[in-house]
Amino acid sequence: MRFLVLILVGFFALRGEAADKLGAPELIALAQAQSPELRAGIEATFEAKDLKEGTAWAGHGPDFFFAVEAPSTPTLMIDDAAGPPMTQLPGAQLWYSVAHIEPVSHLHAFHYLVDGAKFGGRLDLPALGPLSYLQPGVPSGQLSERLTHTSKIYDGMKSEYWIYVPAQYDANTPAAVMVFQDGGAYIDRNGNNPILNVIDNLIAQKKIPVMICIFINPGDISDSPGTPTYNFVKAYSDKWHRTLKDSMRSTLYDTVSDKYPRFLRDEILAEVGAKYNLRKDGYSRAITGLSSGGICSFNAAWQMPDLFSRVITWIGSFESIQWKEDPAVPDGGQDYSDKVLREPHRNIRVWLQDGSNDLENPNYGDWPMANIRMANSLKTREYDFHFSFGKGTHNPGHGAAQFPEEMIWLWRDYDAAKTEQQFMPDPAEKSKPYFRVTITSRDAD
Repeated sequence: MRFLVLILVGFFALRGEAADKLGAPELIALAQAQSPELRAGIEATFEAKDLKEGTAWAGHGPDFFFAVEAPSTPTLMIDDAAGPPMTQLPGAQLWYSVAHIEPVSHLHAFHYLVDGAKFGGRLDLPALGPLSYLQPGVPSGQLSERLTHTSKIYDGMKSEYWIYVPAQYDANTPAAVMVFQDGGAYIDRNGNNPILNVIDNLIAQKKIPVMICIFINPGDISDSPGTPTYNFVKAYSDKWHRTLKDSMRSTLYDTVSDKYPRFLRDEILAEVGAKYNLRKDGYSRAITGLSSGGICSFNAAWQMPDLFSRVITWIGSFESIQWKEDPAVPDGGQDYSDKVLREPHRNIRVWLQDGSNDLENPNYGDWPMANIRMANSLKTREYDFHFSFGKGTHNPGHGAAQFPEEMIWLWRDYDAAKTEQQFMPDPAEKSKPYFRVTITSRDAD
């Protein structure tokens, strides 16, 4: 009760100032107190579009708050079972409910039934586990200010990045390294992807090594018109009707070559390494990303396993997005499942994550099928890999929910006294069968 009172006092103290978004604990506290401030809290937190479309939610661990606009009483369905009843706010077609959802560290789903018809909902509802929240007594590392790097390899492209230094870092001892693509999406401790909390907790528990993390955003070439990189990216932008910045991201992330890994090695890691004492062995370096950042991360390790030997990909775009855009680059992302089968074995460890409702793109193909092919190719060639496959969409929710487990798996048996290790298939995977497809969207013959 004291916790509830403190939350409400803090909320009321902010009244009169600009309305801020509230977290799930604050919304739940207002609901449980039947506070007249709840409506203002809902309207400040959720977009009107999400309330109208039935897609608004907020969560903290297993505790969730749902809100929806509906003309009659909606029934909240969680994982296809009826959830707690909805309560109507006085004088509005606005309904809310508080729910406790288990298990944590898993992806869940919700929707509504309104007048007997299915309405709204999301397939990506991550229930984050305790390791996604900073635990008592665990020291926090320091996130740098936003830094800017101007590339030589990419003709003046400017990249923003952040450096995260854990509290346990000792300049006399070289630290492990992990690089995050689309880095700005990972640095909010209070968001739905609280990676910094996980890193602090796992370092404190000695389940991962002391590591410096680099969170790097895709670059921007707009200030370097006329350069070869600009001309290539502009032509791609015009051809596919994508923005210049989005096209630069695709050029960096979706291209199957050693250019982006060289950029990381020769420019970003060199720049960070001038400030901090970094491990230089691939055994002590990991890389991760989502979507195009996922294939980018796999590509970096594939091209240079001596640079990165540990990979996490979420909803990876193993597709033909940059295929044949540059005549000098013969391969596309769709070739990777075949490359794994036919090319020499790389000493890398890989966690793949995807969902059965990921993208089906008319230009590039089928994300779930591509990830399944990747998993089976890795299994055939006896790579040390894990494939986490759920029902989610092209969304980071599933990957974020499992991130503590992913990191523990990725860094298992790490020994700071070593600089190399021959990765062998995870015993938990070795005896399992290949992944097979079941069609659920059509009638069976």
